[in-house]
Amino acid sequence: MRHAGSRAVARIACLLAAALCAVAVPSAAQAAGPAETKRVLAQQMAQAGAYSGAYVVDLDTGRALYAEDSDVARIPASVEKLYTSATALLRYGPEGTLSTSVLARAAPDELGVVTGDVYLRGAGDPSFGARAAGLLADTLIAGTGITEIGGRVVGDESAFDGLRGPPSEGFRTSLYVGPLSALTFNRGFTGRRSPLFQASPPTSAARAFTGALRRRGVRVRRSGRAGVAPSTALSLASLSSPAIRNLIAAMNVPSDNFIAETLIKVLGATFGGGGSTAAGASVVRATVARLGVRTRAVDGSGLSRSNRTSPRAVVSLLTAMDESDLATPFAASLPVAGRTGTLHDRMRGTAARDACRAKTGTLSNVSALAGYCETRGGGRVAFAFLMNNVWPSGAKRLQDRMAAALARCSC
Repeated sequence: MRHAGSRAVARIACLLAAALCAVAVPSAAQAAGPAETKRVLAQQMAQAGAYSGAYVVDLDTGRALYAEDSDVARIPASVEKLYTSATALLRYGPEGTLSTSVLARAAPDELGVVTGDVYLRGAGDPSFGARAAGLLADTLIAGTGITEIGGRVVGDESAFDGLRGPPSEGFRTSLYVGPLSALTFNRGFTGRRSPLFQASPPTSAARAFTGALRRRGVRVRRSGRAGVAPSTALSLASLSSPAIRNLIAAMNVPSDNFIAETLIKVLGATFGGGGSTAAGASVVRATVARLGVRTRAVDGSGLSRSNRTSPRAVVSLLTAMDESDLATPFAASLPVAGRTGTLHDRMRGTAARDACRAKTGTLSNVSALAGYCETRGGGRVAFAFLMNNVWPSGAKRLQDRMAAALARCSC
């Protein structure tokens, strides 16, 4: 009996202790007021150091909820992709596409024969691959009745300059991006371990398209190569890329540098002075300036440490896009906390899971997070945390706590 009584007393003591802990430690589902939220943000930012900044705005009222060195420009890393995404949406529209075209000096004759070369001209579709080559071959055959090409397929990448990489790589091909081209095939991969990348993307694309035609019974006399279509060439067929809204989602969710660096050249080729990274960056700066945002953009992906932007500028962009008719495709392109992409393993078990969508950014000694959160109070906020001269893994933990605090807010 004494043992049974002791066990009962111990059990009651444990229950009381658990109850006290439940009162003392708020759960992730409990809301916190604006003052407590600000305290948590300040506490985490203090640990980020002097080279970091943050800005948070209530999207419903436009009121700043928190600011720490919010006007100081810092390296954004892949948060830079927000500028590339916004510019692509604003310039092309969410349903805009990029076309890969087939041209020739003359249409096929009555027997379906093209006497000379056929030109495969790219406009920067980063998704062009085997399936797309097959679809384009089907479209060409159905539309023209082509049966034979007397010459060869010539791959035309002249919409871009000849530089294969972004500024961060000295404009050379690298593992971080892959070879850039207006006419890419399979993202520039050979499909082998060595060499990993194609030496000439337009040649590889021309040969892949040649193979697609031959498999469909079209006779092509010679092997594909790179070249430029004559200005008088006639368009025989074309294939559209996925919509811009889908391309930016494919870029932002996994933080794809190849798509980002291709898109900035596309922007330069279509809306700027040419298909170069510099021309595309100029288009980005001019486009966001119309929204009242000033930033220093030098590439599309954020790999360059020469990019500079402030937390306030990033939040101004997020706010402007949220107020536009592009709000849905822009926000939908971002990873979901605890669920997808670069955020799939972050903020699980916190209030931020499913409530926050944000773009991550990581370089050596740089970590950033910027996006949107829905709050416990039924509101919405836009935020940017830009942390420089930090240990990235430690900075991510600070950012995750800050995003969770925003999601718990009763504001």
